[in-house]
Amino acid sequence: MEQEVIFVNSTALEPTLEFARKLDQEDPLRHFRDEFYLPPNSIYMDGNSLGLLSKRAEKTLFTILQDWKLLGIDGWTKGTYPWFDLSEKIGAMLAPLVGASPEEVIATGSTTVNLHQLVSTFYQPEGKRTKILADELTFPSDIYALQSQLRIHGYDPSTHLIRVKSRDGRFLEEEDIIAAMSEDVALVVLPTVLYRSGQILDIQLLTDEAHKRGILIGFDACHSIGAIPHSFSEWGVDFAFWCNYKYMNGGPGCVAGLYVHRKHFGLAPGLAGWFGSKKDKQFDMEHTFTPSLTAGAYQIGTPHLLSLAPLIGSLEIFQEAGIERIRQKSLQLTNYFMYLIEQELSHFGFIIGNPKDDVRRGGHISLEHEEAARICKSLKENGVIPDFRAPNIIRLAPIALYTSYEEVWNVVQIMKKIMQEKQYKKFSNEREVVA
Repeated sequence: MEQEVIFVNSTALEPTLEFARKLDQEDPLRHFRDEFYLPPNSIYMDGNSLGLLSKRAEKTLFTILQDWKLLGIDGWTKGTYPWFDLSEKIGAMLAPLVGASPEEVIATGSTTVNLHQLVSTFYQPEGKRTKILADELTFPSDIYALQSQLRIHGYDPSTHLIRVKSRDGRFLEEEDIIAAMSEDVALVVLPTVLYRSGQILDIQLLTDEAHKRGILIGFDACHSIGAIPHSFSEWGVDFAFWCNYKYMNGGPGCVAGLYVHRKHFGLAPGLAGWFGSKKDKQFDMEHTFTPSLTAGAYQIGTPHLLSLAPLIGSLEIFQEAGIERIRQKSLQLTNYFMYLIEQELSHFGFIIGNPKDDVRRGGHISLEHEEAARICKSLKENGVIPDFRAPNIIRLAPIALYTSYEEVWNVVQIMKKIMQEKQYKKFSNEREVVA
């Protein structure tokens, strides 16, 4: 059995191409790279925004298409993957990645639709408890959803949506979040991983502190699922939601997921729909809703089968690779990336804006530079696909399942050449329409 390389500190690393290739040879996950369609003549560093297509995901999509073609409506019960309970079966495959039981997870909706569903279910303002607590660094769509939910209840978001401030514009301090858990807060919604800086919040601590104060708490796991392990059930997290097109490689617009702790089973969904019914009652066509007694109750409409199908093949890969091994390699890749940045790029004005501590860092590197938008354009011209986040962040995500150490080494060399030759200066320092 091959021995995994564990980086204790930078003294174990070397800034040479030969060393990068040695790491690739010793990588126990290297064969999974062959499972993916890699963009030709380029290095893909944007898997934290949209993961690449795997051959297995393509196959399971075509399988669903073939069943539709040959079986028509009988695909609901007689297909290779019968459609009627496919959301539940995929939920069971997702469950180990969030540390939950199969009944606590369902594949459904989209990130924001699921957030609306969960807030409409768990936000029950009463007495003094009328406010929602979030943070100022969270993804904007979550804020829009929370603001609209407050308006539906007749509250002004400017007074009833509390956003914990960051001390430095990069990170959040758990003690600041806990201090904001006042007696007028009814619900807390936070990210597991901050989308800009990649900081992992202490989910267990925040959950414990919210519950001590009688507050329900949920998490947006979009930037952590498929990259880091979770233990939502063990930690007592009330609910969570996420997309499946980033690290999960489910494809653009892929069906999302949600988790509800089993202690809440039986709580009526805020937004009811017929696919939330108990499966044996759904086709009774009664006007009395009989919700499922699992997370399946929080489905609303008919599942989008063609956006669900790729997840089957993708999740098979995750089952084989194992989230613990994926996390180990992810940390090694980002450690190596930071080491090379410090060795080769430190005098070009770059600032590493992600946590350097392994337990606080998600799956991507966050590089800050005043010319970030221009540098991203120059990277693309040089065959590197990065991700820009305003105002000054270059996000680079080496993905454990398909990024090689040699690619990480090459990206740093390309960036060094761009900065030495000032190639970025021919571009405007403004983002594209899609950053």
